[in-house]
Amino acid sequence: MVIEQASFRTPWARAAVAEELARTHGALYLAAEVEGRLVGYAGMWVFAGEAHIMNVAVEHASRRQGIGEALLLVLLERAVGMKADFAYLECRPSNRSAIALYGKLGFKPYGRRPHYYADTGEDALLMARERLRRMDFRAYWDAWGRRHGSEKCEVRSDE
Repeated sequence: MVIEQASFRTPWARAAVAEELARTHGALYLAAEVEGRLVGYAGMWVFAGEAHIMNVAVEHASRRQGIGEALLLVLLERAVGMKADFAYLECRPSNRSAIALYGKLGFKPYGRRPHYYADTGEDALLMARERLRRMDFRAYWDAWGRRHGSEKCEVRSDE
């Protein structure tokens, strides 16, 4: 909840987070740890061949270290394992770092949801990644490793 509240202008309520983590069908949540300390998390729903990325969040002190990218890569790998070939998400158009991260992994804008964010009235930018099953995950992990000094990181799921 600390990361959720620090990462989003309108964080999910504790009850909503608990409900998400309790989902057993089609949902997957991951946690990123550094030296035994939770530094980030990400989650998605997968249904009908589509992965809906729900949240990707990394604590402020651990940002720009590849943790969000690693979480998203693992989500996409797992989505393929869950028979998804398409992923989509919403984000604030003002969140340039998130848009850059999603773009790096092949997400492209395809539309907007007007006035989606109640706190500011900002639209949601809709982004999608097609052909997940054709992603060369090895190449993405190799590039990640070159930038961050390791081959891959450990990410655990709620399983």
